[in-house]
Amino acid sequence: MRRKLFCEISPTTYKIALKKEIARRHLKNFFGKEKIARTHLSVELPNIVKGHSSILIRKLLGVDLRLQENKVTNIMIACRKINGLVIHPGETFSFWCVVGPTGKKYGYKEGLVVSKKGFSSDYGGGLCQMANMIHWLVLNSPLEVTELHHHSDALFPDERRRVPFGTGTSICYNNVDYRFKNNTDQDVQILVWCENGELCGELRSEREFPYRYKLVEENHHYKKEGDAYFRISQVYRIVIDRKSNKEIRKELILDNHSRVMYDHELIPKDQIRDDEDVEQNKRSSRKKTK
Repeated sequence: MRRKLFCEISPTTYKIALKKEIARRHLKNFFGKEKIARTHLSVELPNIVKGHSSILIRKLLGVDLRLQENKVTNIMIACRKINGLVIHPGETFSFWCVVGPTGKKYGYKEGLVVSKKGFSSDYGGGLCQMANMIHWLVLNSPLEVTELHHHSDALFPDERRRVPFGTGTSICYNNVDYRFKNNTDQDVQILVWCENGELCGELRSEREFPYRYKLVEENHHYKKEGDAYFRISQVYRIVIDRKSNKEIRKELILDNHSRVMYDHELIPKDQIRDDEDVEQNKRSSRKKTK
């Protein structure tokens, strides 16, 4: 039998462990060599690298709609902290260094929170959507992701999904952060705002980058392993030369093997494969590549 970690003994020990991790991150930030982006500009940089929008309120099975509505409030507060932020060459964007604490006294409301124990609610809940937005913009740029924590499970069925599955990120104040570094030779800027029931975002730069990017999901299917179902796919990033429109390279950025945590009856039956189906699909893909 596995011995419990200190944080697993009780809710009190969990809070103590969390405070320790938060303090550790503060010390790491203070003594670290990373230069964190802090500058905001009201003037927008001229070139749009990538724009995207995502629906703010989704009807999720078994989730109190009030938590979704509160999430909108939380995201609007975070928008005010992030919008207009400029990341100079060599600087690092840190989600939590920009957004800061998400307690009740800062105006945040109780929103949906996902943890290893399942779903719960807490102040500032729902800000993962903001981190997901920024990560998607960064994936479509030459910027370097330096800290990323993937969601390990398939938590909800798709509802008007616009991006490949699994391209989001987990965040938790402040030890589970999302960070990227501006490793280019020009300023970049993040714009985020809420409009017509959607979270909107743009990554901007001073001038056009030489490459554009395309993300594709391949081999998507569900597979039963024991009593559980897993959602499986591979996500690739294709780098394309802007002048010639030729593909420069294709990078595997994510190999999904995520346990389905929602009702298995909601899994599309035509997307469930057994081992023989998977192998046949791989052979077909190899033939197309030749």
